[in-house]
Amino acid sequence: MRVFAVASLTPVVLIALAALFGGWFAVAALTYMTLLAYALDAIIARISPALDEDETADDADLLSALLALCHFGLLGLVVYSLGGGMQHSLVATACTFLATGLFFGQVSNANAHELIHRSNWKLRTLGKWVYITLLFGHHSSAHPKVHHRWVATPDDPNTAEEGESFYDFAPRAWVGSFVAGYEMEKQDLARSHRREMNPYYIYVAGAILTMGIALWIGGIGGFLAYLLLSLHAQMQLLLSDYVQHYGLLRDKRADGDYVPVDVGHSWNAPHWFSSHMMLNAPRHSDHHAHPMRPYPALTLPDAKQAPMLPYSLPMMATIALIPPLWDRVMGRALRKWRAQSAPLEG
Repeated sequence: MRVFAVASLTPVVLIALAALFGGWFAVAALTYMTLLAYALDAIIARISPALDEDETADDADLLSALLALCHFGLLGLVVYSLGGGMQHSLVATACTFLATGLFFGQVSNANAHELIHRSNWKLRTLGKWVYITLLFGHHSSAHPKVHHRWVATPDDPNTAEEGESFYDFAPRAWVGSFVAGYEMEKQDLARSHRREMNPYYIYVAGAILTMGIALWIGGIGGFLAYLLLSLHAQMQLLLSDYVQHYGLLRDKRADGDYVPVDVGHSWNAPHWFSSHMMLNAPRHSDHHAHPMRPYPALTLPDAKQAPMLPYSLPMMATIALIPPLWDRVMGRALRKWRAQSAPLEG
């Protein structure tokens, strides 16, 4: 658990120092989220074992709650700084912006994702508000109610088809998940006959409130920086979905239903550092098999049972931004997995 804490909280400190003082702190924050993460993933070949669920659940929830609170504080500080509250050089400002966007997209997203799967309503609410402050509140509904049910099928907006570029996938997934999540919430409320408000009203009102606070804290400059940071973080989230399910589809049974989700329907990554920084988000197969399982207890499936990414999840997300390179790298990995899994399916 100490490694999870150090890997995920260190960028909080670096980005806060970057927002306050700029200079080399801004360069260090961006270096941590990019070059250092890549280097440590390449150098450290160790694969950490899954931790005991009963022994680590409380500590995992504590770290998640702390990261969520840090997210809110960091968001306000960075908006104030980028809005002109702190006078930094153009290079320091750019580094702070990029580092913050990567942190929100890779760490805050991974953490909020964990929180919305917790049974404790307080933790779920924390996760929901992390997404709301990134103008992506609908993910709190669409992810558990649509993605987890229909993953690896054409009915899931967040499953990328083979040959589909990220630039085609992103708008389709954003709009599709927003609409599908709303419909699921509407249907659930109708079935239960509860006199409750559709949570989408909270998502929209919360987004408007957060934008108003950003305008108050950072002025027009801070408000524009906030919108761009939210867009940057949302792209990181969509990149994760794009990479982790690309080209993997469930077969249909004779009765027309899809076969159950198994470990072969998610891409995984074994890399030591980024796995700890992203709270084991790259161990995606086990998460879909056990959505409520705390992140320290997630297992990494054998490469013979589940597809493995050629590089770390952040690296593959970067490659996805260059479609010709993505087609070459991921196309080869997908063909290899299909050839390997065909005997198992047969």
